[in-house]
Amino acid sequence: MTWTSKEIHLATRPTGYPDGDTWSLVSAEVQDPAEGEFVVEVDHISLDPAMRGWLNDVRSYVPPVKVGEAMRALATGTVVASAHAGFVVGDAVVGTFGVVEYAKSNGRGVTRLDLDVAGAPTWLGALGMPGMTAYFGLNDIGRLQPGETIVVSAAAGAVGSVVAQLAKAMGCRVIGIAGGPDKVAWLKEIGLDEAIDYKSESVHKRLRALAPDGIDVYFDNVGGEILDAALANLRRGARIVLCGAISSYNDETLAEGPRRYMSLLVFRATMAGFVVFDYEDRYPEAVAALSKMVADGSLVARETVLDGGVEGFPEALLGLYDGVNTGKLVLKV
Repeated sequence: MTWTSKEIHLATRPTGYPDGDTWSLVSAEVQDPAEGEFVVEVDHISLDPAMRGWLNDVRSYVPPVKVGEAMRALATGTVVASAHAGFVVGDAVVGTFGVVEYAKSNGRGVTRLDLDVAGAPTWLGALGMPGMTAYFGLNDIGRLQPGETIVVSAAAGAVGSVVAQLAKAMGCRVIGIAGGPDKVAWLKEIGLDEAIDYKSESVHKRLRALAPDGIDVYFDNVGGEILDAALANLRRGARIVLCGAISSYNDETLAEGPRRYMSLLVFRATMAGFVVFDYEDRYPEAVAALSKMVADGSLVARETVLDGGVEGFPEALLGLYDGVNTGKLVLKV
């Protein structure tokens, strides 16, 4: 059997925001699987800030997407044909299938999903890479301890919202930073102690007021001025977790470095980056812990699911950088 798959391919490398010239919509033929392979019909595609970095032809933690190739993306789907001993027709799975309707896989990096635990979008969010990122970033890099004060930027996003709720479950004081009154209100709903609207308030002044004794952990998803505001308000021994810098991903020139970096010296603080793929052998540990929290209600998994299919990917990706999502942003195929 042959499946016809609409796919989004990288046409040219963008400068600044990806535009219409960046992408091409193509039709590809997916043939029956050979021995050790299976075919997946994709149903949901993950939209992640890191995607912008994958378009640049620079050295990074993964190779850039090649011009002419399908855009890299995590996705969920259902096995529709299999010649693989580990996967049968009907299995729900997640893997790096790309922005495609159908994908062929040899099973490497693919995981079967239990949709009785949570729906497919949640397996791309709180129980997927964002959840893994939050879990290991907070525990292994941030080394957060009960009773400490933590500040989380992009706290209403896929990673930040899980970080914030994990910290609350540990008995910490949690201050979230987000953009707009609706997101700030949601952060209060899920139990954060304080929430700052960076669009209408001075983050620097509000952090001074809300944490006069300084902060123990800053979980950074945005970089830029908000990182500087956190650096200016540290407590001795603070830890800064560098997860992302979405504020500068589409800049056409390199962003300026932190102006407050000497706070690391003054407060004997540490700032460390990490990549979640380094913890792959421990994913089951995180999934077990996060699944338990989802089941008992101590972790609210929220997704913003956009319709539009594969063709809607270019616009949906831009929406991610404009902050259209609360929680995880997912594209329905």
